[in-house]
Amino acid sequence: MYHFLIAFSAHIPYNNRMNLLRIALAQMNSRVGGLRDNTVLIRRYIQEAKRRQADVVVFPELAITGYPPEDLLLKPGFIKANLDALDEVIRATDSITAIVGFVELDSDLYNSAAIITNRKMIASARKAFLPNYGVFDEYRYFQRGTTFPVYVLDGIKIGVNICEDIWYPDGPVLYQALAGDAEVIININASPYHADKQSMRERMLATRAQDNAAIVVSVNMAGGQDELVFDGGSVIFSESGTLIARAHQFREEMILADLDVSSILRTRLHDPRRREDKLSFDTGNIIRTYDPGPGVKLHRHTKKVEATVNPLCGPEEELYTALVTGTRDYLTKNGFQKAVIGLSGGIDSSLVACIAADALGKNNVIGVFMPSMYSSDDSREDAELLAANLGIQFREIPITGVYDAYTNTFAPHFSGRKPDITEENLQARIRGNILMGLSNKFGWLVLTTGNKSEMSVGYATLYGDMAGGFAVIKDVSKTMVYRLAAHRNGRSENKPKTKAYSIIPERVFTKPPTAELRPNQKDEDSLPPYAVLDPILKMLIEEDMSVDEAAAAGYSRATVLRVQQLIDLSEYKRRQAPPGVKVTRKALGKDRRMPITNRYKE
Repeated sequence: MYHFLIAFSAHIPYNNRMNLLRIALAQMNSRVGGLRDNTVLIRRYIQEAKRRQADVVVFPELAITGYPPEDLLLKPGFIKANLDALDEVIRATDSITAIVGFVELDSDLYNSAAIITNRKMIASARKAFLPNYGVFDEYRYFQRGTTFPVYVLDGIKIGVNICEDIWYPDGPVLYQALAGDAEVIININASPYHADKQSMRERMLATRAQDNAAIVVSVNMAGGQDELVFDGGSVIFSESGTLIARAHQFREEMILADLDVSSILRTRLHDPRRREDKLSFDTGNIIRTYDPGPGVKLHRHTKKVEATVNPLCGPEEELYTALVTGTRDYLTKNGFQKAVIGLSGGIDSSLVACIAADALGKNNVIGVFMPSMYSSDDSREDAELLAANLGIQFREIPITGVYDAYTNTFAPHFSGRKPDITEENLQARIRGNILMGLSNKFGWLVLTTGNKSEMSVGYATLYGDMAGGFAVIKDVSKTMVYRLAAHRNGRSENKPKTKAYSIIPERVFTKPPTAELRPNQKDEDSLPPYAVLDPILKMLIEEDMSVDEAAAAGYSRATVLRVQQLIDLSEYKRRQAPPGVKVTRKALGKDRRMPITNRYKE
């Protein structure tokens, strides 16, 4: 699904000047390896941009291959198919300039942006700064670029660079704006989401625009890919660092803006520092200027495009939308239509059910309540009421009979030993087996319901509640689960029938968290209170603090040490967990790579 967002002002005739540039930002949702689908979508956006008389249309980083293509890049056939797809895109660019991310082959591989005009590839911009931290591994695949192009379009100088390149103040943008006199900097991105990432990006981009007295255009990808979510939010900043356009977050769309570069020269003439910097700046052979010649002209428009500045989501809405986007794209891009969830009547499964219903539609979600001899009537009532409020299918499959069969089977082998965690885990594994049986029979994907707090300290059962295909809230702390659940209840689409009506029943928020695997069990029997645990986990995992540093923040050293030990002991479990949506700076999985066999202990 793609949308075109163009807001026009009332008819405003004006004299077309050589320094006015109409630019279209195509914030698309690429599919990794979906070269045919991506090419079709790129061509559609190009056609729409031409219809709107755009001079330049800009696509995200590696738009043709999808991002990140990972070890597909080691397949020569994939590289050739990507180049064939680029040729098809080139043939669609009559009367327009397109900036398109692709994989370039020139003795080695480059993460590149093709600069295409009138069915000809004029130049390519090769990514110079290759990220190799967190979820990024670009040195594994790419050679870095060493020259920076400046493209001249009817007298307007445009610098093109890629994602990480613009995060460095002395990187390509400085060379292009200072040595190459670029008035517009176009930066193409596949920048994954984490909480507060958009505000970080915008602060940085505003600074680059102001420091270089250049208009900065940044287009980002939208949609989900495995554990990553791309949050869109493509923006344009004026040479003074003022935001003049912003696309929606998490939405595939195209926005347009008319850029008037006439004030850039005035701004630069009033800054004597630029003269000194330019005089002493050693560019070597880094800048390459490409001018397609007098045959390429800007359009003459009869009315002016008013750029749209769409609002940012609030913190909880942003995070919730990221989870919905990641869940929807993981299922749909992998060919699943329906999801099945084990409903416990607790807060975690309730939130996952809401996310799944919003991502896939209520008719495509099945909730299964699997009571044991320890399940309370409250849990059943809350699970069934949640399903009714969401409009999803509800099924009840008791596990007591199966559990009895298991314990009878083990009885002669467990003789003389008291019940312990073994019997608790059997219940969780029976439930995992039931969900996987439904998955196999009907083709439904099992969504696991464990949160980051539980996964961090191993409060989860291998082949039990960890069994499934996608872990929706794997990177969401328990305290944030409550906040997101309250946010979902407060969304306007709930359309309350009465003042007390909530999608997630109010009792789910107030009863103590429990796994209900033994009589009167509470999470706090095994763990510190979540209000204490979650800040400690953030310090130890996301900020890599030591035990002593975390204790110095005001927590009991014994508690912090115990939490660290639980984290270390549970690494083997996390290695076997399903993928899940990354929403924090450091997620468990590709973001955090710790050895399982590890003698270092604090």
